[in-house]
Amino acid sequence: MIKFKEKYIQSALVIITVMMTILRFLLNEKGRITPDSIRFMRFASRLPVIDNTIAPPGYPAAIRLVTYLGTDEFWSSKIIGIVSLLGILFFAWRKKFYFREALLTCSLFSFVSIFSFTLSEALLLPFGFILLYVSDLVIREKLQFRKAVFYLSFLLILMYTIRYNALFIIGACGLFGLLHLRKKYSAAFTVSAAIACVYILAYKFLFIDYFTQDYLKNVLEDGPHNVPQLLTELFQGLCTTFNPFIHIASPGGGIVNYGIYGVGCINLMCMIFLFFKYQLNQTESYFIFIGITGIGCTFLIQFFYPLDVLDYRLLAPFSFPIWIIYFRKLFSIFSLKLYAVGALSLITGGIFTWLSRGDYLENRKEVSRYLKSEKLETATLRFYVNGPDDMEGGQMAELISTVNPRITVVKTPEDTLKRTTLTYHKVFQKIKIHKNKYQ
Repeated sequence: MIKFKEKYIQSALVIITVMMTILRFLLNEKGRITPDSIRFMRFASRLPVIDNTIAPPGYPAAIRLVTYLGTDEFWSSKIIGIVSLLGILFFAWRKKFYFREALLTCSLFSFVSIFSFTLSEALLLPFGFILLYVSDLVIREKLQFRKAVFYLSFLLILMYTIRYNALFIIGACGLFGLLHLRKKYSAAFTVSAAIACVYILAYKFLFIDYFTQDYLKNVLEDGPHNVPQLLTELFQGLCTTFNPFIHIASPGGGIVNYGIYGVGCINLMCMIFLFFKYQLNQTESYFIFIGITGIGCTFLIQFFYPLDVLDYRLLAPFSFPIWIIYFRKLFSIFSLKLYAVGALSLITGGIFTWLSRGDYLENRKEVSRYLKSEKLETATLRFYVNGPDDMEGGQMAELISTVNPRITVVKTPEDTLKRTTLTYHKVFQKIKIHKNKYQ
């Protein structure tokens, strides 16, 4: 009876999670697009021509592949997000591998937001989950050494080709092997990480250097950093990442943020308490090690490489395995009652999405009509943004990119003299945008 009841709960949670993922971008004024999304879709539209090396080609190539089904780059990215979500759940169910925990993790509104974004994290997560499964087989000695090295190295290389921060997962796998030299599985992790590192070096010299000379010199930063500020941002990022209900703090500050950070902080302390109270097995220790190492490396890389402020998005590949083990421990205590966390997270997110709703489909029609009237629907465009504080201009460029991905953001006023260079005022005076109220 309990198993029968749980199946109904799981089925309902899967359906609602998928629906919320779809509504998350349909009720957003620009379809859950960021400046990185512009680059991904432009990259995909220009393949096999390499647009840039700022991001690896894996995610744009996946978008381009899906466009052969008859969709454009924007809708292809959304299909990838939904397929990635369902792929994790199907794989977990099929392999009987942390299915309850994976379902509950994916139902958290922060991960719903990830899968609804046009971002490479959505594609990275399912392969990260498969890596966890293969690693579990290796730890339990269910795979021969050659197969273990092949599967692990293949997944690590594939993940790096999707997103560069997979480098931290590669490092964590190698370090995990080195820390367990007396174990039989040690060599598999160490050798796999070494093979992935060889690939990274080849990728750097044969791909990045070929298309972008002096790439590292241009992106690496040097000089003093505000360490107290970075530590504060780390704390705030961890608190929002591990808040199961609200993953975004109010930009305006205020007392509401104390509640958001407080819930996340309490949840973090509960995690630490449970991980120490209930002994972790080797697989669980591996999951936590991957997560903590990834978060630590993401923080440290800020001293050398420019990153956005640490948040749920940047930490998603590393928080995912930690959430899974956390929920495994909580399921042993609360059983079916724990599904209420996923339900409450979806309800909270649903209320926020509805109250702040925009209308992407209507906005898309407006932009499509404008581009068609100006005969720019297939042109290579530029969009002038007056510095980083020009939020309205940036958002307009993001919306236009969902219709015509061949757009580049520029910051030189001289470019506005060209017919194919758009500005916020040039576009806004001819279209009506249904904006989100709170985001």
